[in-house]
Amino acid sequence: MFEKHPEIQFLSREEIAQEQNKRLQQTIAYVAANSPYYKRIFAENNIDPSSIKTVADLQRIPVTTKQDLQLHNKDFFCVPMEQITDIVTTSGTMGDPVIIGLTKNDLDRLAYNEELTFRAAKLTTSDIIQEMTTIDRRFMAGLAYFLGAVELGAGVVRVGNGIPELQWDTINRVKPTVAMVVPSFLMKLIDYAEAHGIDYHNCSLKKAVCIGESLRNPDFSYTVLSQRIHDRWPELQLFTTYASTEMQTGFSECECGCGGHHQPELIVVEFLDENNQPVADDQPGEVTITSLGIEGVPLVRFKTGDVCYHHIEPCKCGRNTMRLSSVLGRKGQMIKLKGTTIFPSSISDVLDGMNGLAGYVIEVSTNDLGTDEVTVRVGTDNATEAFEKALKDQFRAKMRVAPKIVFETPDAIRSIQFPQMSRKPIKFIDLRKKTI
Repeated sequence: MFEKHPEIQFLSREEIAQEQNKRLQQTIAYVAANSPYYKRIFAENNIDPSSIKTVADLQRIPVTTKQDLQLHNKDFFCVPMEQITDIVTTSGTMGDPVIIGLTKNDLDRLAYNEELTFRAAKLTTSDIIQEMTTIDRRFMAGLAYFLGAVELGAGVVRVGNGIPELQWDTINRVKPTVAMVVPSFLMKLIDYAEAHGIDYHNCSLKKAVCIGESLRNPDFSYTVLSQRIHDRWPELQLFTTYASTEMQTGFSECECGCGGHHQPELIVVEFLDENNQPVADDQPGEVTITSLGIEGVPLVRFKTGDVCYHHIEPCKCGRNTMRLSSVLGRKGQMIKLKGTTIFPSSISDVLDGMNGLAGYVIEVSTNDLGTDEVTVRVGTDNATEAFEKALKDQFRAKMRVAPKIVFETPDAIRSIQFPQMSRKPIKFIDLRKKTI
């Protein structure tokens, strides 16, 4: 079912569309025959699957939400469990984790997806990739990076997340050229190196392929965090990626640094408004995907909850694929603070630009008036009124409103950010009362 087509990114937009439509027809026929959930959707809405011939025709099919996937998880499986090779779950950031099963074919597709990610960053068989991310705990991404490195023919050393001492010991022993890493962890590597006399400016690492936190603003300029990384470690070339467990596909930057490239043989992407209608090319929309070539748990018109811009003009690298901006925010994480609409990323941008912080956690809850209440728990050894005022002044300057500030010890913040069961740093906790 899965077929490689790496040259598609460099074809004309018309040729890309033709290939996508062909693969889309195969996917619709597959889910119509094998997915209990989509069989029911087609029947309930009187949809003839064979009439879906183009990406535009997808608008006749209802969208699939995260809640649909949570409530009917098993009905999305298209193969019996005997054919499932790898079992993972979503992180559960926006609700209960969802089980995703991958066949051997799906793992091959996952490896190919990450090979394309690494090729976009100009990695070759001469590179050694140090994986500084979780590779266990039901996490798809860590395995994907390993498989992608194998598919590329590069070396890979699986260190896992955290433990700066072990990371630097591995760098000194193995001499990797690339880090697969969460951007904020690079700051911890720098701090550790400076505290222990490690000359990181002249170490073997030359590139970092980053996950989990955006490196760029919607205009492709560096975020506050990535600018700080660049200022302190200018020799390290940064690449940002965007993906999710549900889509089993990633969007990755090339060396031009102007958005994550769409891999059109692996996924169809729509950008929808509040009414599930396509947005204009210059408007942000919710990333909505239809997976191509997946056997285990393919999804049709799945709303990711992530709001992004998209760009359709050709890239200087020669690719003619759509490019995805950084995530503006998650629909479910939108906050209304004192009449101002913000996303957690806006709060993070302010905090990432402040010195004297040893981590932070953003909490949003519902107050007695039924409106959003935001508390920022800050790890610091400088818990003074002057520091609190400086923080609030920065918030008001950048966002017009300031959240409640609570100072904690650095150890207390670390315990919140890295609980035993977590596979990614936790920086946002939503305690709001849910309405269904």
